[in-house]
Amino acid sequence: MTDENGGPQGAHQVDDVGVGPWPGGPDAWPDDPRYDPELLAHGDRRNVVDAYRYWTVEAIVADLDTRRHPFHVAIENWSHDLNIGSVVRTANAFNAAGVHVVGRRRWNRRGAMVTDRYLHVHHHPDAAALATWAAGAGPDGTRLPIVGIDNVPGSVALETHVLPPRCVLLLGQESTGLTAGAQAVCDVVLHITQHGSTRSLNAGAAAAIAMHTWLVRHG
Repeated sequence: MTDENGGPQGAHQVDDVGVGPWPGGPDAWPDDPRYDPELLAHGDRRNVVDAYRYWTVEAIVADLDTRRHPFHVAIENWSHDLNIGSVVRTANAFNAAGVHVVGRRRWNRRGAMVTDRYLHVHHHPDAAALATWAAGAGPDGTRLPIVGIDNVPGSVALETHVLPPRCVLLLGQESTGLTAGAQAVCDVVLHITQHGSTRSLNAGAAAAIAMHTWLVRHG
């Protein structure tokens, strides 16, 4: 039997993090290919919602694919910015259509908390390559607008701008922001209005605000 979240009734909680082995042993295991025998036998302590307990990674990705939101998140990666992991984790939380790393292929995955396994992560060598991809990535080969997020001169307040229903949110590095090449491929660059003394927001925080703003409008 399962509870209201799709998990087994009476599954043993382990220190409030995940669940232990499926109750009743192998004879009680569900006859469902989405379930992972290893997790059923040893427990599932991953950071996933209860509805996905004991599911394989492939089954979770397939289910998420049926309801992903039609926005993508891209971030420039020139100096191994540790914030990329945080951006990826937030993109997973909001079920973005994809994450794009622009620049260096390698990035620090620690902050992502393995959530990149449940996303479609793409690499582009530079902003021009991202723009080429976006030119035909919309429905029926249409173009996805690229929306930069940075407080550069000429940027528009995020709060006053209506984000497109399908788009790519492009963020720069923590220290330098969007490069000139990245700004050049953007349809618009938006900034998040601040009211304190600091010059800029943490890149991970800015990405979270931008994604949540999209969801408030279109989600």
